[in-house]
Amino acid sequence: MTEREKLKSIIKELSYEKRKVTLASGRESDFYFDGKQTTLHAEGGFLVGRLFYEALKDVDGVQAVGGITMGADPIATATSIAALLDKKPLHAFIIRKEPKGHGTGQWLEGRKNLPKGTKVVIVEDVVTTGGSSMKAVRRAEEEGLTVLGIVTLVDREEGGRENIEKEGYWLKALFTKSEVLA
Repeated sequence: MTEREKLKSIIKELSYEKRKVTLASGRESDFYFDGKQTTLHAEGGFLVGRLFYEALKDVDGVQAVGGITMGADPIATATSIAALLDKKPLHAFIIRKEPKGHGTGQWLEGRKNLPKGTKVVIVEDVVTTGGSSMKAVRRAEEEGLTVLGIVTLVDREEGGRENIEKEGYWLKALFTKSEVLA
């Protein structure tokens, strides 16, 4: 079994649930992908790091990966470690949902590794409409970073790609809903 096939198996087993839920977009759905069940699993997290790093190898100039906490945290860390193991370091960063309530009041963690203009890729566990991805893009740009594009574990195929591309960014998905459920 390839690493990709093994990761798909873990996603299907741990992250896919057939049940009614309300998504971050506000939409109701009869299924859910809880990406954190995969990204926080020992083997799942390892495979996520390797495959996200592979997805970024052809992205010219990328220097760091990150996104909105909580879904992006394990992905960014695993990807950063996988890149370092290949002797091509990529820093990780985390975007808070609200600024830190004390100290420096930062929105972004890992700031000292990210000078203005650092070329970054936003990482996500699941993309539905692309709204969360675009929030991360806007916040990263407000913090002086240059966003190249977005990579997600699963694209639910519900308009996210189209919405992201309309905003002028690309989206790479390790898996689509159709691939996971095939």
